[in-house]
Amino acid sequence: MKDFFKYTLASIVGIFVSFLLVFFLILGIAGAIVSKSDKPVTVKDNSMLIVKFDNEITDRASNNPMENFDFTSFKSKPKIGLNSILKAIENAAEDPKIKGIYIENEGIPAGFATLEEIRNALIKFKESGKFVVSYSNTLSQKSYYLASIADKVMLNPEGGFEWVGLRSEIMFYKTALEKLGIDMQIIRHGKFKSAVEPFMYDKMSPENREQILTYMGSIWDHWVDGISEARNIDVKTLNRYADNLTIRNVKAALENNLIDSLLYKDQVIDMLKELTETGPEKDINSIGIAKYSKIPTTRKAKGLIKDKIAVIYASGSITMGNNTEGDIGGEGFAKVIRKARRDSTIKAIVLRVNSPGGSALASDLIWREMTLAKEVKPVIVSMGDVAASGGYYIAAPADYILANPTTITGSIGVFGMIPNVKNALNKKLGIHVDVVKTNKSADMMTVFRALTAEEKALIQLGVEDVYATFTGHVAEGRGMAVEEVDAIGQGRVWSGINAIDINLIDEFGGLNRAIEVAAEKANLEEYRIAELPKLKDPFEALMKELSGSAKLRLLQSEFDMPYKSYKKIKSVIDNKGIQARLPYDIEMY
Repeated sequence: MKDFFKYTLASIVGIFVSFLLVFFLILGIAGAIVSKSDKPVTVKDNSMLIVKFDNEITDRASNNPMENFDFTSFKSKPKIGLNSILKAIENAAEDPKIKGIYIENEGIPAGFATLEEIRNALIKFKESGKFVVSYSNTLSQKSYYLASIADKVMLNPEGGFEWVGLRSEIMFYKTALEKLGIDMQIIRHGKFKSAVEPFMYDKMSPENREQILTYMGSIWDHWVDGISEARNIDVKTLNRYADNLTIRNVKAALENNLIDSLLYKDQVIDMLKELTETGPEKDINSIGIAKYSKIPTTRKAKGLIKDKIAVIYASGSITMGNNTEGDIGGEGFAKVIRKARRDSTIKAIVLRVNSPGGSALASDLIWREMTLAKEVKPVIVSMGDVAASGGYYIAAPADYILANPTTITGSIGVFGMIPNVKNALNKKLGIHVDVVKTNKSADMMTVFRALTAEEKALIQLGVEDVYATFTGHVAEGRGMAVEEVDAIGQGRVWSGINAIDINLIDEFGGLNRAIEVAAEKANLEEYRIAELPKLKDPFEALMKELSGSAKLRLLQSEFDMPYKSYKKIKSVIDNKGIQARLPYDIEMY
């Protein structure tokens, strides 16, 4: 017994010491990351700005030093914020030390509207007279859309080039659920509200197919128009290339004027040395866009600028709670908007929305604060890649709404979904659940039995009420009749190009243009930007990471696709009540 306690105590002490070692190791890594990021950045004369996106692009990057930390390689892969990218490209145009921009992207980890904003920033950069060149080993359609604006588009002679058109694929679970004995009980409003279709059918409904073809077709047409203008190739010709699979390899891309040269990297470096006036024996002075974005902007105005425009970033699913990083917590974001409304130094608000929606109740909490803010100062919405369903709900009260042509928006509709796992438990696993209740429908929301007709009718009534509220809010915010909103609602998804024709948005433009509009409406000539919600201190974010998020980071780094599926399922489970959510995660290839 004495030996037992001795070895047990030794094991406990060993585990504790190991935990402390790992804890301090992680603290050391995080400290090194923070220290590295805090080092001053300098730019040498005749430098070249390198635009290469290896990591995910978000609207605004987190301060968390462990964000996207790869626990297998012990290397950090931090996300970069679109706000930082746009500032960097704008600053580079006026920076005498920057001679031009070199783009090298084979795949861009960003949504279509984010890509559009970066492309527009590069087009504006070219007005400075500085060069923009692009080189890649392979070009996807997305990366080619960005690269097409370059003065020269170059490819590796043995590389790859894709030009076949867009597609959208949806996975359906109905048969799999039937085999498992799970009955998904669905209540929705809107024939286009297809969030629930994967649980109802084995293929797309005609309405869903119609809406996807409409918004996807408009995005493809926009891309083709942009490339046509940049490369001086007829739109019909570009579509014919895609239909006939004309661009079978990089040589065909060169022959048909989609690119300018087939070069190896050493040949590209020689060309870049000429452009940057670098001697043949010297290395090119260059700086990556992530580093360059850390250089503070030179202020033109003298003295302290008191007036501010608040840019509030609303990114992620809309949930109940106080989350303001990663998800849009209803209570948390309502509080952020409320503080901005009450702050007399904030003269206008820009809400940057990048959300597929989520909880209808949480959306309404944010909508209320947006409505109150609009009464005292200009409120502008800038839509990112997605501002649909609940994402549009919170945008509707704004004085002015901007989106990119490729933004996914609309989806004005609601649904509820309750699984019935009784057969799965009874017949598949031999598990039975019994219940004691005081009233007939006390267990109405249980997953262990089917809804009665009366209960289903009650939930349907709730869905109809929420839909009526949703369309009413949109009608009020956009100056439309409820019947007009219903005609373009019904859960239908639109692109930004479609949305401007049906009065869901006011203008095409990105975040920078939204800030300009806010300044115009607030009659501001000089102002500074206050980005909200305030990001956590790096070490505060680290402590939160160590308290529970690290295990998810490890899962994500090892199993990216399964992790995304896990996150979607968890979001559906966590969001109680009626949902105002995009039909599915839209991914086009």
